[in-house]
Amino acid sequence: MSGNELKREFGDYQTPLEFSDIVCDYLKNYLKINPDVIVEPTAGIGNFINSSLRIFSNLKKAYGIEINLEYCDICRENNRDDRVEIINDNFFTYDTKALVKRNNLLVIGNPPWATNSDLNFNLPKKMNFKGLSGTDAITGASNFDICEYMILKLIEEFSNTNTMIAMLCKTSVARNILMELNRNETNTEYVKMIEFNANKVFGISAAACLFIIQLSSSKKNYAVCEVMDIVNPDIVKDIIRCKDGFLTSGLIEVENFEGECELVWRQGVKHDCSKIMELTKKTDGTYINGNKELIELENTFVFPLMKSSFFKSPVIKDNFKKYVIVTQKKARQETKYIETQAIKTWDYLNSNKELFDNRKSSIYNGAPAFSMFGVGDYSYAPYKVGVSGFYKKALFCLVYNDGDIEHPVMGDDTSYFLAFNDKDTAYACMLLLNCKRVQDFLFSISFQDAKRPYTKKVLARISLRKCADVIGIGELKEIEKELKLDSIITDDMYNKLKSYISIYQINLNNE
Repeated sequence: MSGNELKREFGDYQTPLEFSDIVCDYLKNYLKINPDVIVEPTAGIGNFINSSLRIFSNLKKAYGIEINLEYCDICRENNRDDRVEIINDNFFTYDTKALVKRNNLLVIGNPPWATNSDLNFNLPKKMNFKGLSGTDAITGASNFDICEYMILKLIEEFSNTNTMIAMLCKTSVARNILMELNRNETNTEYVKMIEFNANKVFGISAAACLFIIQLSSSKKNYAVCEVMDIVNPDIVKDIIRCKDGFLTSGLIEVENFEGECELVWRQGVKHDCSKIMELTKKTDGTYINGNKELIELENTFVFPLMKSSFFKSPVIKDNFKKYVIVTQKKARQETKYIETQAIKTWDYLNSNKELFDNRKSSIYNGAPAFSMFGVGDYSYAPYKVGVSGFYKKALFCLVYNDGDIEHPVMGDDTSYFLAFNDKDTAYACMLLLNCKRVQDFLFSISFQDAKRPYTKKVLARISLRKCADVIGIGELKEIEKELKLDSIITDDMYNKLKSYISIYQINLNNE
């Protein structure tokens, strides 16, 4: 096995000695940590052990657990010290707590930066780790980060002790663990995230931190996490708060619009066959697919497509760049009816059937030919208020097909939208979501280092009723000016939105 293959197999990014020195120095000089014993799970070549031996003056014993025998040999060679014991074993089955009986303990290290789906071995028994069911489980939402699993295992093993856990990990992992600390009401004295440049340290593009959990036998300070930077550890740059299973951030608390959104956020269509399904339309009405093939299709099943990167204007109604074939009205619908309504489209799909049949996602198993997901009555709503999941600033856009209302605009599966049948209601909702107070709240419940700062789960936390209760028509008129829109919002339009929200909420409550 090559070095690169070995690194992938073990989710392995060895910590440079210079950086393990920085981490240990921070723990000793800023947090006044000087342990008697350290344990480094997945010790690798043992740089954290090396740094600990030199920096922690009280250190009497250093244990390293490592599954890779070659690394064990290197670790022993790098740390020739009677205080060091290297154990060739699997962390996931090893009883770490039984190893150490002392109170002044530091568990420190750099666990694998990979998910359970990335590794073939060096991982716990595969499971639906987060207890998901249905589509979430089969589409991969149940995949979990190995590092997250390891830290949670350590927390469980050393709960109700005064052990400190200090681990390098992705910031997304740290936030997930913070929610688990809150959910389980784990005794902690404090929790901190010390951010660092992972590209500089490991050569990878990921938001990362030294995540510190000072466990406690009595204190319960698990709801607040200070965020600093390893370069300026004296300055608190952010505060993450956890309450009722939700995270918010910000040094200053913003207006609280937390709730369950009265309208349902939807994700765009998912087909996993973009070169066939996504098209560019020529002026003569023909199409070019992703393979640069010129094709003739009926318009029946071809719709304008808003990809995530297209959400750049507050109102988008024409000049669409992309189109998409939509084969179903709802998920799992039989698709043979296409043959009787659009024979050219049916023949085109069948000529590429092998590509559809080879789609990897298990959601297509047993589904009719050319199946899609993210389709329903909502997909065919003429007006949508949508947003990109990727952009750092959330611009909510009113999207509709002004030239052909019978062929509404579809979003792709990296965008999210609310569906409307009335243009005025949709327009008022777009303005409301773009108001500064709503934007500030949304920013506080999202995290800009995430791959998708804005997801269905994040957006669903905005209570439109709470927003509309405190935001007046004047703020909507101001946002019209800021977005350089014509001044068309009226009290009647805004009241129509408020009524729609109320009626929709009543319907949901009665379901």
